[in-house]
Amino acid sequence: MQAVHSLKEIKATIDEHQLTLLYISRPNCSVCHALLPQVEELLVDFPSIISIHADADEIPEIAGEYSIFTVPVVLVFSDGKEMIRKARFVPMGELRDQLEKVVDYV
Repeated sequence: MQAVHSLKEIKATIDEHQLTLLYISRPNCSVCHALLPQVEELLVDFPSIISIHADADEIPEIAGEYSIFTVPVVLVFSDGKEMIRKARFVPMGELRDQLEKVVDYV
């Protein structure tokens, strides 16, 4: 998962790719650190999805831009439009099912 360091970089990645997963976390969040490897492992099965990781403390304006109220957050974009939003406790089976539907749709 590629780290991004600005809102501009996030938007550019989302605009450039058909499918993008944005993972938003904070350094002091234990749930964020536990979930990240699970999401990365899941993405191995979805090579068409570009994944990026943003630190909400480093990019504070991300909260307003994407209406983020808690972390971690998983956002999936298809052609620039938000298709999936999962926050805090993310059921991996449910996320897998939704990713499969989005990939099949595209």
